[in-house]
Amino acid sequence: MLTLIRQGRIAKWFSGYGQEAVAAGTAWALDDRDYILPMHRNLGVWTTRDVDRERLFCQLMGKKGDFTNGRDRTFHFGLPAKNLVGMISHMAAMLPVACGLGQAVRFREADRVACAFCGDGGTREGDFHEALNLASVWDLPVLFLVENNGYGLSTPTDEAVAPDDIADAAAGYDMPGMIVDGNDVFAVIEAVREARAHARTEGPVLLEMKTFRVRGHEEASGTAYVPDELIEEWKEKDPLDRFAARVREEGLLGADRMESIRAELESAVDELAEWALDRPAVTSTPEAERDAVFAPSPDPDPPSPDADTEETRFIDAIQDGLRAAMRDDDEVIVMGQDIAEYGGAFKVTDGFVDEFGSKRVRNTPIIEDGALGAGMGLSIEGLPAVVEMQYADFISCGFNQTVNNLATTHYRWGQPVNVTIRAPFGGGIGAGPFHSQSREAWFTHTPGLKVVVPATPRDAKGLLRTAVADPNPVLFFEHKKLYRSVRGAVPTEAYTLPFGEARVAREGTDATIVTYGVGVHWALAEAEHQAEANGVELEVVDLRTLVPWDRDTVRQSLDKTNRLLVLHEASRTAGFGAEVAAELGEIGFELLDAPITRVAAEDLPVPNAKPLEDEIFSATARLRPKVEDLLAF
Repeated sequence: MLTLIRQGRIAKWFSGYGQEAVAAGTAWALDDRDYILPMHRNLGVWTTRDVDRERLFCQLMGKKGDFTNGRDRTFHFGLPAKNLVGMISHMAAMLPVACGLGQAVRFREADRVACAFCGDGGTREGDFHEALNLASVWDLPVLFLVENNGYGLSTPTDEAVAPDDIADAAAGYDMPGMIVDGNDVFAVIEAVREARAHARTEGPVLLEMKTFRVRGHEEASGTAYVPDELIEEWKEKDPLDRFAARVREEGLLGADRMESIRAELESAVDELAEWALDRPAVTSTPEAERDAVFAPSPDPDPPSPDADTEETRFIDAIQDGLRAAMRDDDEVIVMGQDIAEYGGAFKVTDGFVDEFGSKRVRNTPIIEDGALGAGMGLSIEGLPAVVEMQYADFISCGFNQTVNNLATTHYRWGQPVNVTIRAPFGGGIGAGPFHSQSREAWFTHTPGLKVVVPATPRDAKGLLRTAVADPNPVLFFEHKKLYRSVRGAVPTEAYTLPFGEARVAREGTDATIVTYGVGVHWALAEAEHQAEANGVELEVVDLRTLVPWDRDTVRQSLDKTNRLLVLHEASRTAGFGAEVAAELGEIGFELLDAPITRVAAEDLPVPNAKPLEDEIFSATARLRPKVEDLLAF
């Protein structure tokens, strides 16, 4: 690979030159059933696990026949058959995923561990500390393996990491910490075997492998920032040379046999590299790429038209839907802050731990990124995960796992990720800037996430059961103001509702209001007022889901009314209403008798004082004048 990059025949390579013993020794020491979550430089993990060499070379060269169909590079993918889970570029992000895998192992009482690699620089990320703490609190069978190779990109480790030994962090999380000579493959094997034995029965271990990166962060960046004498010092400790010397000293192989083996390998590698370079480039179609974003979902099972119903509060419908989903599948696991005995901040999971047990209803520490990453690990092992954000506002602390890990995994390497994120959101209750935000538009802009915002108890129950059964990450936004203020008829039988189908909440002929969540109730109230006061009939369309969203139903309504108003509680600029307005401006322009109108909140943080929220920030203060302007145009 180094030769090829110098020749300009490949563009990028992250060399493990000088630290090969860590990857090869770790993979050798672990059982093939154990999960490994490697990084850029850990080619030895893949070769030791005997990954198909031809496909691996195609992956490294970005050629047809690779593992990701050209959707990602090098080791950014997983191979379930080999129990390998590839990285994303964000440092330490896979450590919480290893916790989820370890949680699944404990749940199934299996004899396995998960081993997650991390660089010295990555140990300063929050995910590192969240994962170590979670693994320790839950006694998970996880090995956290730090490759301390002296540098981040160009910053020396001692300028970025305060302690001399990163393994000292283990004491703060009540787990063993081991310092290992990472350039001695035998020391690596011995340490990993010892750590695995401990993790299986006692809980996590932190391993710090002392090694050195003698090449650039990636090959093109060079090593000008590394003192020459430091490189020379570590060349004397080269792991391959040390291995060869040990083999000679113990009389296991003669020099001639070792050279013969080296020549055979070099010939095989050269031949494979040339073959892969001559392979055609990856090609695809827009349809194939779009189809790869989400895993296929089960067909919905809507209630029968004559189903018995009960008058139910919004919050009770959510509770019933989640309880039904957990009864449907005894491997569904629910996690979140204070959700077990306490029942959650809004009491949605009240009584769940008594019915389903503490293995399925888990209090997490205050670790949004850690909890969401653990949810991903559970889902990789086939256990659907439901993660409650205490308030949707706090999901910003879990943003990386949501938009970079959960959202991209199926597209990149075909792994279904069944994680439902329950997110109580919205204002109107005087809760101030950090407990009132409507952040759904953040996630509608991220391919790979489904976004659901129910407005009625019936929809809340059916759509939540759909979300928990969906093999894709789903953001399920629950408006807090609706929890105990809205009631409705909810079928008592088991049912699911389809994503991507809007509901006409009120028939009308004079204008269409498109909205979702609490906006549906605002629109219905305004429609009643306009009918009584002015004889105007407004049609109200409840989108129900924002990804996917139902363009056809909105266009059909516009075909009837010829006027469109888009309403939501979130702030105006770049809110989801802008997407609806722009799309209908393209596909329904010829139907419009007036400009499309948007009604949304002011572009302000949500104020705490109730009069400020209701009269200045809220969209409802502007709804009636905007409706009247639209009708008068």
